[in-house]
Amino acid sequence: MDKRKSFLAILLIGFGILLFFGQGINFLTLVALLFLILGVYKIRQGEDTRTGYVLLVVGSGLILLEHLMLVVAIVLISLGLFYAKVKKMLPRGDHVQKQNFIAGVHWDRDPWNLRSISMWHVFGEHDIDLSLAIAEERENIIMFQGVVGDIDLVISDDYGVEIEAFVMFGQIEFGPDKETGMVNRLYWRSPNYEAQDKKVKIMISYLVGDIDIRLS
Repeated sequence: MDKRKSFLAILLIGFGILLFFGQGINFLTLVALLFLILGVYKIRQGEDTRTGYVLLVVGSGLILLEHLMLVVAIVLISLGLFYAKVKKMLPRGDHVQKQNFIAGVHWDRDPWNLRSISMWHVFGEHDIDLSLAIAEERENIIMFQGVVGDIDLVISDDYGVEIEAFVMFGQIEFGPDKETGMVNRLYWRSPNYEAQDKKVKIMISYLVGDIDIRLS
């Protein structure tokens, strides 16, 4: 079942990119898409992530060569929206802000410090387990935004959780519910949100993405 899900996610990501660049598909673009899909597949399998990231970089480079101005426009618009959202949601300076071409976090293996953080990237792959989080403040905001993203999020009853997620192409899966295709949105707040002493708001926004949210 997990392999079928991974394969579907990869197809969705490839299809989303194909739709976006569909006006100028040629051999070079198809090769670039193949590299991107293979890269996502290897990263999701977790066996050879370094090769996966290399494939993503190569595929991205080919896309840049073929559709340079369009890619630059997408990146600039995405980055501009990110800065605007950060300014609105995190006006204070006491939070971590990162921008990377490729980013990956694995907060699902050991205890980790939960604090307000905003991250933007062209490619992102994140595994997050809130049951392992140690909150530094009573209320925290986590923002992930970029062009292509793959997020696996496990929610814990130890926190009041509010989630806002948006994917232009791809899928959002929350428990038994799954939205696949174009323009997918999710808003959810845990039933115990107001009663909890520690709260976290999670905001996710990608052009192409695969978001999987589960309850612990």
